[in-house]
Amino acid sequence: MKLVILGGGGFRVPLVHGALLRDDADRRVTEVVLHDTDHARLDVMRMVLSAQAADVGGPVAPPTVTATTDLDTALAGADFVFSAMRVGGLEGRTADERIALDLGLLGQETTGPGGVGYGLRTVPVALDVARRIRRLAPDAWVINFTNPAGLVTQAMQSVLGDRVVGICDSPLGLAKRAAGALGHDLDDLEIDYAGLNHLGWLTGLRRDGRDVLPDLLADETALAAIEEGHLFGTDWLRTLGALPNEYLYYYYFTRDAIAQIRSAPQTRGEYLVAQQADFYSAVAASHDDAWQRWDAVRRERNATYMQETREGDDGASHERAEADVEGGGYEGVALALMAAIARDEPARLILNVRGGGAVAGLPTDAVVEVPCRVDAAGPVPLPVSALPGHALGLAQQVKAVDELVIRAAVEQSRSLAVEAFALHPLVDSVTVAREVMGAYERRLPAFYCALR
Repeated sequence: MKLVILGGGGFRVPLVHGALLRDDADRRVTEVVLHDTDHARLDVMRMVLSAQAADVGGPVAPPTVTATTDLDTALAGADFVFSAMRVGGLEGRTADERIALDLGLLGQETTGPGGVGYGLRTVPVALDVARRIRRLAPDAWVINFTNPAGLVTQAMQSVLGDRVVGICDSPLGLAKRAAGALGHDLDDLEIDYAGLNHLGWLTGLRRDGRDVLPDLLADETALAAIEEGHLFGTDWLRTLGALPNEYLYYYYFTRDAIAQIRSAPQTRGEYLVAQQADFYSAVAASHDDAWQRWDAVRRERNATYMQETREGDDGASHERAEADVEGGGYEGVALALMAAIARDEPARLILNVRGGGAVAGLPTDAVVEVPCRVDAAGPVPLPVSALPGHALGLAQQVKAVDELVIRAAVEQSRSLAVEAFALHPLVDSVTVAREVMGAYERRLPAFYCALR
């Protein structure tokens, strides 16, 4: 099978490649095509993947890897398309963070005004890609990791229908941590999780029909030991009666998050700009140890992920658990999704799919993040518990903003874009929303000049 990776020069590509190296099934990916607009990054990533295949090896011959900056050449005849684009690059990410922070708002790439800005410049590109896939690879499945993942997945579904599936590693990580804290294997549990991408709640974990999540919520030691216990505090988790996705920290502790981000010497995006510049230039200058160099940078990157959420009241930061530092997760979801579809190997995965009423209170055509059963026909949402009023209300408001972003991008409407900023729950003033829009137009005019 042919897999095309959009954003193929991106840093996390070896995670997907590593999963492919471990796959020894007869029907597996044998051809990988990397596509990116940056030829230099593509060259570096090919070096890393070549070294990875040699150093890590696998039970069968590794897939062939080619690279191109021509999108149509990459897409032609694809069986699967893995979308991990970053429209605007890290410069765009730093803008998403700094524009909001400078106006006293949360500066984060997918949550809040940063996610709106990111979506506005990404949707037009995602729709163009979807139309090309429809023409060049009409039978392909699209696995979308491009952020904001739920929003972009919904936009691409308007062209390709349900053959676009969004993935994220956050819900899987949350469920694994909860199961592990209870001493259970996640495969033995039924996951009750619902919401939107980066806005979901684990409301139950059932074993043989019994919900064991209340056992975790009642165990102070076990609850305090997991990442969510550190992020939200055990009292708040018990108040909610559920475990929120880590990104809900930005909603429940907005002022804290803004203060912590502003007090840091640099934003996450600015940190990655420097780190990745060093990495890509070093590998380009010397091919020696390309794989080991990548792995060391990966561990450092994972250890500092969402660092601002781990600072305690005393100013000290707790370290991420070793399993979380090892990271990954989304590549396993991607491989399991491909295997389920291509080889009819049924799987249960938490995915971003058209809900069809799976989450009561959200539009039936809305992309939601829920457990699904997947086979050769694709994913089907599984029943989940109704969200409580406070959670549903937040999800409804954010989903309405997502749909405004898509409309604004499609209709090239500046007024709809301002409305999306203004109606986001993390933007506290219409006046500020207008200022955010103006700041994007000044800082990244090439991406927003079409809005009128």
